[in-house]
Amino acid sequence: MLWMAKSKSGSEVSLKKMGSPQQKIIVAVTGASGAILADRLIAALAGAGCGVHLMVSAAGELVTEHELGKKPEELWRGKVAAMHDVRDFTAPPASGAAGFAGMAVVPCTMGSLAAIAGGVTKNLIHRAADVVLKERKRLVLAVRETPLNRIHLQNMLAAHDAGAVICPPLFAFYHRPADIREAADHFAARVAALLGVEIPDMPHWGEGDQFAAG
Repeated sequence: MLWMAKSKSGSEVSLKKMGSPQQKIIVAVTGASGAILADRLIAALAGAGCGVHLMVSAAGELVTEHELGKKPEELWRGKVAAMHDVRDFTAPPASGAAGFAGMAVVPCTMGSLAAIAGGVTKNLIHRAADVVLKERKRLVLAVRETPLNRIHLQNMLAAHDAGAVICPPLFAFYHRPADIREAADHFAARVAALLGVEIPDMPHWGEGDQFAAG
């Protein structure tokens, strides 16, 4: 892991540039396939004026570089309010007093799901998720695995019962996406909406010419 959180003053400056500091969202990237989903979510949230606090697991770093051709720091430094080392339990996401509005784990591995569902905090991603749940804030888990075994399903149910939203990265096609990026943008907007953030110009069911009969 290469990152430490920016200084407090640096984070505050970034938040002012990006929008209201009250709307702070945690985005965690783990080692499942689907780094483009995290990339489009970060872009959507930042574009909507949110202060994004990002953390990436060791496996997430490897998968991101493999799938997107760049290291996470190259992709996202400067687009987020802060980047936190997953080993740093003193970072703001580790405390309920930090005032985050919600958190998304995109994509979410079965290992991360298991830790979150079981209340096991081996790194800052797990701790942040635990904090979001105890504070009764919205936690969205974009779980990524197929096929699913009984343990996976039980862990999803346990996380759901604890208050998390289980949101697998299943693409919609009613808006006729032109490519993978457009499909990922639509999924990112869906996750953002679950976090209480409306993304402008994203199609909704029943809107636009693409839904016309025939």
